[in-house]
Amino acid sequence: MKTQGRKILLTATFLLLSFFVIAQKKAAFISGKVVDENENPLTKVSVVILGQSQGITTSDSGYFKLKVEAEKAFALIFSYTGRKTEKINFLLNEGEEERVTVRLEKGEKTLQEVVVTDQRDRRETGLIRPNPKTIINLPAVVSGVESLIKIFVGSNNELTSQYSVRGGSYDENLIYVNDFEVFRPYLVKSGQQEGLSFINPEMIRNINFYNGGFQSKYGDKMSSVLDIQYKKPKRFGGSAYVGILEQGLQFEGTSRNSKFTYLLGVRNRTNRNLLSRQETRGNYVPSSADFQALLTYQLSSKWSAELLSNFSQTKFTLIPQESQLTTSVFSPIFSTTIGLDIFFEGREKDQYQTNMIGFSLINQVNKKLRIKWMASRFANKEKENVDITGAYLFGERDFDKSNPTYGLIVNPLGAGVYQNWARNELNIENLNISHKGNYDLGKHAFQWGAGYDKTKIADNLNEWEFQDSAGYALPFQPDMLRLNKVLKSTADLDINKFSGYLQDNILLGKDSSHSATLTAGVRLNYNSLNQEFIISPRIGASWKPNWKRDIVFRAAAGAYHQPAFYRELRRNNGTINTDLKSQKSWQGVLGFDYNFIGIGGRPMRWTTEMYYKSMKDVVPYDIDNVRIRYFGENTAKAYAAGIEMRLHGELVEDAESWISVGIMKTAEDIRGDHYFRYKNAAGEFISAQTADQLVTDSVRTEVGWLRRPTDRRITFGMYFSDYLSNNKNFKAYLNLLYGSNMPYNIPNAVRYRNAAVIDPYIRADIGFSALLMDDDKSKRRSHSPFRNFDSIWASLEVFNIIDRANTISYLFIKDFSNTVYLMPNRLTPRLLNFKIVARW
Repeated sequence: MKTQGRKILLTATFLLLSFFVIAQKKAAFISGKVVDENENPLTKVSVVILGQSQGITTSDSGYFKLKVEAEKAFALIFSYTGRKTEKINFLLNEGEEERVTVRLEKGEKTLQEVVVTDQRDRRETGLIRPNPKTIINLPAVVSGVESLIKIFVGSNNELTSQYSVRGGSYDENLIYVNDFEVFRPYLVKSGQQEGLSFINPEMIRNINFYNGGFQSKYGDKMSSVLDIQYKKPKRFGGSAYVGILEQGLQFEGTSRNSKFTYLLGVRNRTNRNLLSRQETRGNYVPSSADFQALLTYQLSSKWSAELLSNFSQTKFTLIPQESQLTTSVFSPIFSTTIGLDIFFEGREKDQYQTNMIGFSLINQVNKKLRIKWMASRFANKEKENVDITGAYLFGERDFDKSNPTYGLIVNPLGAGVYQNWARNELNIENLNISHKGNYDLGKHAFQWGAGYDKTKIADNLNEWEFQDSAGYALPFQPDMLRLNKVLKSTADLDINKFSGYLQDNILLGKDSSHSATLTAGVRLNYNSLNQEFIISPRIGASWKPNWKRDIVFRAAAGAYHQPAFYRELRRNNGTINTDLKSQKSWQGVLGFDYNFIGIGGRPMRWTTEMYYKSMKDVVPYDIDNVRIRYFGENTAKAYAAGIEMRLHGELVEDAESWISVGIMKTAEDIRGDHYFRYKNAAGEFISAQTADQLVTDSVRTEVGWLRRPTDRRITFGMYFSDYLSNNKNFKAYLNLLYGSNMPYNIPNAVRYRNAAVIDPYIRADIGFSALLMDDDKSKRRSHSPFRNFDSIWASLEVFNIIDRANTISYLFIKDFSNTVYLMPNRLTPRLLNFKIVARW
């Protein structure tokens, strides 16, 4: 079925080559007002695009408006007799309209260069607005906006679309698409099982990512917000891409009267070639496909309607055969290479199905008042079936190629059998009805919203684990067979949630170019499961001084409380804690945004933010690959503190690049976390009582503050693009990630929490692109199937070019003397990927 589906997708892609497409230049608009130093409008000011001989002049009111080419950097020159000339740089998306206020001061006619785009991403704390066009060029195993975000926040797993922000867990991130909140599957244990992200990168118009300090209008999570807006088409067009790992097709267009627009996308992904080189060899059959549609209709001049739908299905089947793991042991006594050989029987079969539909009705009452009504349904069905038995041999591995035993275990230290069995099923349905609006009074812009969510959760957890070491079942008990772990639980929850917010955006000053802003708001949330009512006040401010240097200072503070959802409710033993309270966080952020002219006269942006989070009623957790296992109790307090710096601009002319550096520390103190150390009659510490060593005394040791599972002290990310100096049709892209070590907790071992460490994550992916066909149609024959295409690119990508074996988790193995060894589970090795991208 998978092969047939791929053939259908490929056939549809090539049929597009014969379609007739009306070619148009993508347009955007720039408008605004030109004033003097006293805010009086200036008439007849010359406004010219740099490099062009003709332009326009401002009206009697000082206003101007220009239609410009979208997705291409340009500069406007403002000149007037007796006043200083200013040059302003822009880069606008298709259909975007930018409004600016330009002040021309008295003086000689000299050129003052400033960099002005939408000031929102400079004034709002934590806001990053990357270019959506970057995503398709970014060399990454998971092609999507999440891989771009990892450049800013760091990563330790290229197989997943999940990410940790400023020490938070994967479950602390909000995701919106056209104001609808979207969710992820919950039973996924590893990145191998993940399918496509909800967000289709070919449908994106704007990306707003907040890594902290976000406003009250966004929801109740502690770490970040990813706010995606899909395109509203202006003409017929589309794209298609075919790669080894993923294929996609996207259409967009409008009706003749432009009242109806459609945006359709279909994708298919398989990681089979990627997983075939994993340390666990076997038959991997992963597949994921989705279909999305965004339909809009302009009912009248003031009313419009929007429908967003998504259907996604992911299947993962694994029939493992064998696995060979190797690690090195260093000690003052000896050093050796330890190997683990596992031979499997059985299989794993998982399925995740997601359906979402959302309808919104927008009323633009007048220029000041806009109201939006929304209703949505999200359904998630997940099944997990596992029945795998592994027989293992553990010991020293021979790496001497001259020996006939090369690669084999020559000195066994342990042997055993284990079996994992699971039949888990989870169904989640979330119904939402909400309203939001904004009222613009110039100096004040009020925003408000209210929502009701009804969430139904039907959960059936049934899994066990059997371990046999050297012929003894663990834990050992004579005359009885005991399982190492048993989890059996059912839950049927019906949760009602009410939420709302109110905020005011205040402009302090005469104009937006040199002024201060203040945003103050509050969020309310009530959860019927634990009958908890929480209030979250938040405030943000920015100040742009009237300096020669273009710099904006900004700050934010407030409460970011997170009500518990499905995963936090479940304890380690599988039971549900319906009395679990929300995790509470007070946060503060302070930073600045500096625009300057860099090397070669190109605009650059340097952003720095410092932050601190104080958290209480924290639910501790452990991370194993991408599965988070919560304690299910509000037993901890925690903090996170750090600084982040980003540089964005054109290191090479007409080639966008990002560099991000983060330094962070996050720790937690679990209430009542302690262990005992035992003494014998001689007062010496012993590990346990034996026939020769009797326990005569014990000492209680409090654990105190420990590193959280997400504590990564240093992160570095870089996206760099370049091209041949004599031919821009040949481009190169580099995606580089570094993260220092992370703690790894041994499950159910208080004394050995933080005992293990995952080595630093280092990843370098590189891509090369060649333009096969540009948008010059004058040289194409009239009967050519490619005559109406805008561009066709071919790309070759090398993932993990340094072939580093990054570790994601550990497997715990005991030898005959009951000594525990940690065997690393590795991520993906070097891999090639090829894809072709066509646009029309």
